[in-house]
Amino acid sequence: MITTVIGRTFLHAYNREYKKDYTSKEFFDKIYFELFFNHPKYMMWAQNSPFVQMKKGQTPETLTSTERLEKLENLHQKVDQGDRDASIAIGFPASEDKEFATTSGLVTDIEIEIPNEDVYYTWIGSSLSIGIAGGFSLLFNDEKILLDIYKGWEYYRRFLNDEAISKIRGNQVVTWNGQWLNYFYSSDYREHFDFATLVEAGILAQDATKIEVNTIKWSLLFFNLSRHYSDRVIPAYVFGLGQTNKTLGFYPFHFKQGLKLIHIYKILFGENNALKDAKDYETLFGIHIKRACELGTIGLQALEPDGLRKYFIEAKFPDFSKPSTSVKKSDTDDDIAEKQRLAEQKDYNQNIIPFQTFKTWLVAMITKNKEEILDYTAEVAAALHEYKKATTKTDRGNLIKSELLVAKTKKAFLDCLSTVIKDIAPDKLELFKGLRDRVHLMTSEDFGYFVVLLKFDYAFQERN
Repeated sequence: MITTVIGRTFLHAYNREYKKDYTSKEFFDKIYFELFFNHPKYMMWAQNSPFVQMKKGQTPETLTSTERLEKLENLHQKVDQGDRDASIAIGFPASEDKEFATTSGLVTDIEIEIPNEDVYYTWIGSSLSIGIAGGFSLLFNDEKILLDIYKGWEYYRRFLNDEAISKIRGNQVVTWNGQWLNYFYSSDYREHFDFATLVEAGILAQDATKIEVNTIKWSLLFFNLSRHYSDRVIPAYVFGLGQTNKTLGFYPFHFKQGLKLIHIYKILFGENNALKDAKDYETLFGIHIKRACELGTIGLQALEPDGLRKYFIEAKFPDFSKPSTSVKKSDTDDDIAEKQRLAEQKDYNQNIIPFQTFKTWLVAMITKNKEEILDYTAEVAAALHEYKKATTKTDRGNLIKSELLVAKTKKAFLDCLSTVIKDIAPDKLELFKGLRDRVHLMTSEDFGYFVVLLKFDYAFQERN
């Protein structure tokens, strides 16, 4: 099972890194059990395992040290007697007395000998899962990534044991792994961070009754992994463990393509904006992980920004108009200034960031002439805007918004463009003839991205 493989990869790297010679059972007893289960708050809830099978009156919070050791010994006994179901070997099929439970799928009836050591590897490997939004987890069979995830375990345990934040939830190590790895690989990481730092960063959420770890969006983690593994394509196992196990399979993560988006954003909108806005635009990238896996590979196409798809499917036109500011007679100069500040911030969040995010991805997706296309659509959009404003009639605006920029085929686009060219200003004629030739030579796929990109640039011209 994959959890066995991950556990073995990790322990091999751990022994080399920390100059140890642990077997999987030794590591489980000396390191893993001490971190995960030898405390009033567990780091992980292992369904139906000896650690969660309580006698009358027992709860994890009330167990004595002796009782916790008894549960550890109970696990060892079950491993030694050959138990290999999901409650003993994490990630394995659930079982019943006579046959595998209906909650397990694709289970073989071939007898496979599974050594005791492999069982302990499953615990280690499953605990290195990276929880992501959407109810799934990732497992990377990569020594460096696994060791970096392990470094976060001690911090999670430290928070669980901190009486000052006693409301913090246990059993969230998989979710923690995702947030920890993202933070550890980010430019915000500081070695001596505290609870307040993680709350401010959105890693931890708290209210009057609880503190818990938020689930990381896979695309945010993807970008930070891209900065460290830009020359790598690393496969990940995508799955979910719960009352029923969900398996999506193995998918290659093309980290170089994350850096490509950042590179294009810098060229389009400046390096300072790329750094300043990173948390805002990176949040918008990425479709649901299940849909991303349907593509067969995790890269540029899977990073399609949230909310963009409707502009491909529907004849929908974006609206980037600036929010209005309502000023009362009783408002002071300070009141007016504050309202303007809030309106500008709203405009930036709701219009500027989405526009820049959508444009970056669309430019990246056009397969040819990437550098050349960067300013081209903005130039065409500005010329279309001038064409519309050259008359007080509405026919030109209607032609652009209702036909040209919602065209589904190259033929429909070129037919509308021929109407535009008849009345275009002489100094823009060569630009539009070039547009005609460019579109004619595009693939159908490139045209789909191009016309939506032009639609966004035109809408942004309209707002200005």
